[in-house]
Amino acid sequence: MIRAQDAVEVVLESAARTNRCDETIVIVTDRSEASLRWAGNSMTTNGVATSRTTAVISIVRAGDTARVGSVRSSVVNPDAVDDLVAAADKAAHTAPEARDAAPLLTGAGEPADWDDPVPATGATAFAEVARALSAGFGRSDRLYGFAHHIVETTFLATSTGVRRRFTQPTGSVEINAKRGDASAWAGMCTPWFADVPVDEMLADLAMRLDWAKRTVALPAGRYETLMPPSTVADMMIYLGWSMDGRGAQEGRTALSARGGGTRVGEKLTDLPLTMYSDPSAPGLECAPFVHTASGSERLSVFDNGIDVDRVDWIRDGTISALVYPRAVAAEFGTQLAVPADNLLMTGGTKDLADMVAGTERGLLLTTLWYIRTVDPTTLLLTGLTRDGVYLIEDGEITAAVNNFRFNESPLDLLRRASEAGVAEQTLPREWNDWATRAVMPTLRIPDFHMSSVSQAQ
Repeated sequence: MIRAQDAVEVVLESAARTNRCDETIVIVTDRSEASLRWAGNSMTTNGVATSRTTAVISIVRAGDTARVGSVRSSVVNPDAVDDLVAAADKAAHTAPEARDAAPLLTGAGEPADWDDPVPATGATAFAEVARALSAGFGRSDRLYGFAHHIVETTFLATSTGVRRRFTQPTGSVEINAKRGDASAWAGMCTPWFADVPVDEMLADLAMRLDWAKRTVALPAGRYETLMPPSTVADMMIYLGWSMDGRGAQEGRTALSARGGGTRVGEKLTDLPLTMYSDPSAPGLECAPFVHTASGSERLSVFDNGIDVDRVDWIRDGTISALVYPRAVAAEFGTQLAVPADNLLMTGGTKDLADMVAGTERGLLLTTLWYIRTVDPTTLLLTGLTRDGVYLIEDGEITAAVNNFRFNESPLDLLRRASEAGVAEQTLPREWNDWATRAVMPTLRIPDFHMSSVSQAQ
């Protein structure tokens, strides 16, 4: 297998030689992946894999219009490149006109790290995690879980001279602890597994299982509820995914304003909450440029290589920006706004223990599961609680309660939130296959809607 950098040049040379399209974009991603599983206080499986994906995007222009063809392949044989380029060219010539057509960026020269070796991961990444878990296996609580590490290095190049490279490490650890019929979940994200506090996670899980020594059955209804960072992340990430400008401008989303236009400028809450994405956020660093093989209302292939900067989607409680690729921004007369692959929200000064102490009666909701859309026009979501809902009475956690199905909108949660705690790095439970990099506060919701009792465990 030739180097990824060389694969890039082979594709561009093939496209230039055949000359069947006007412009070519190539994205080569080398992926190294390792995983570790454990169940019933014993390590069960581990694995390591490497792969490469090559995406060729061909562009055919006619005046101000353009057609795009995109083909991806996992074949690493250089002899297959001509066929891959030909397939992308054919797709471009038969494609409809692109709604998001724009000039490609131009560039000259390669970044300083272009020719550096591609980093990888392996089973040794989990050495400290496995050591700490092994100590936990000697206790009475049954531990189950999964650790996953992906290191992807992406090379982006265009026939107009753009060359960009980025290495994205993505790691996560999820631990389920069980004691009798009670269970609890904890998870965290980490780029390189150098800072996973397994001992603290196990201690927190044991404390939650202690809370479940007493159980209380509660009916459906509205409850004052504390949502820790993981649950807030699951709801706000979905909000972030729904903030495309075109959909809002065309009246198709919950961010559309009555009578036309968008809800940018609308105040959601008096709490000074700012929700933003930032590729340089410490510990949550992600690609500082667009690299996509397919267009959507959030990303455009014509924007490949463009810088991704910090964007405040909600600033001081007010909706302040929506997602606009270049062509969509020009169409609606607004500014370019591209989301980074992370999401952060500011918070307050109280930790979770302080917020529990300030609760007369309510629920602590530790994780969400199986979230689905009920009504996209209001962003109403439904889902299940899982692995730990706890009753708070007079400032103390006194029992575990049954699980519920909930119906809530992240927009309404922000509107009704009465208090925000300290913002912390967290792992969303539901969405962590797609989004791991998040910082969120605990939110106090005076009337969280538990719509029905669930039998989920």
